[in-house]
Amino acid sequence: MTLQRSRASAYATTAGVPAQPEAVPRKALAAVPPVVRDLRERGRRGPRRLVFGDGDVVVVSGLPGSGKSTLIARAAAGRGIDSQDTRDHWARRLPGRLPYAVYRPLVRLAHYAGLRRALRSGESVVVHDCGTQAWVRRWLAREARRRGRRLHLVLLDVTPKTARAGQRERGRGVSGYAFARHRRAVARLVADAETGRLPAGCASAVLLDRAAAGALTGIDFPGT
Repeated sequence: MTLQRSRASAYATTAGVPAQPEAVPRKALAAVPPVVRDLRERGRRGPRRLVFGDGDVVVVSGLPGSGKSTLIARAAAGRGIDSQDTRDHWARRLPGRLPYAVYRPLVRLAHYAGLRRALRSGESVVVHDCGTQAWVRRWLAREARRRGRRLHLVLLDVTPKTARAGQRERGRGVSGYAFARHRRAVARLVADAETGRLPAGCASAVLLDRAAAGALTGIDFPGT
């Protein structure tokens, strides 16, 4: 595993994890060591775009309110799979007074069904991840390997105070219990990435703080 501080540049690729025009055998994928690129504290001096292999899967994870949906909407328009979009879609179709808890199972079913279709299409995708569902990352890693591609993790590392402020800005918060679960899960992901322990099947990780995430204008997959 390689931990790198990125130099200021137009692109931040995962060194050692080059873009591939064709599917790669599973044994070849396993032979490439994982890479961690730390872009925190780079601010406006950091890269403006993240570049991954054609057909790869990118998972954006972080606390609720950390800016995951905003980043995906801005930098990965047309490629993002965000459960919040699915929730908003069903909220518009259902009575406004109906509590979200009532139709949450429907939203989750629709979200994962749409995600499965996107993965099976072979297209590059950027997936919103709440951080607490490790089984989702394992599933995504298996799907990436199945088609000879790689899974990458983009971690938004912000303080709980910043995340709570982000929740207030969007007018949608989470309970104290749920937020505590998110804090533990995301803190574990960040700490593991800092010491080189990436989730199983993950080829690389990019660590971002709020400033570095705000400076990004694109998540790109050459060849698509």
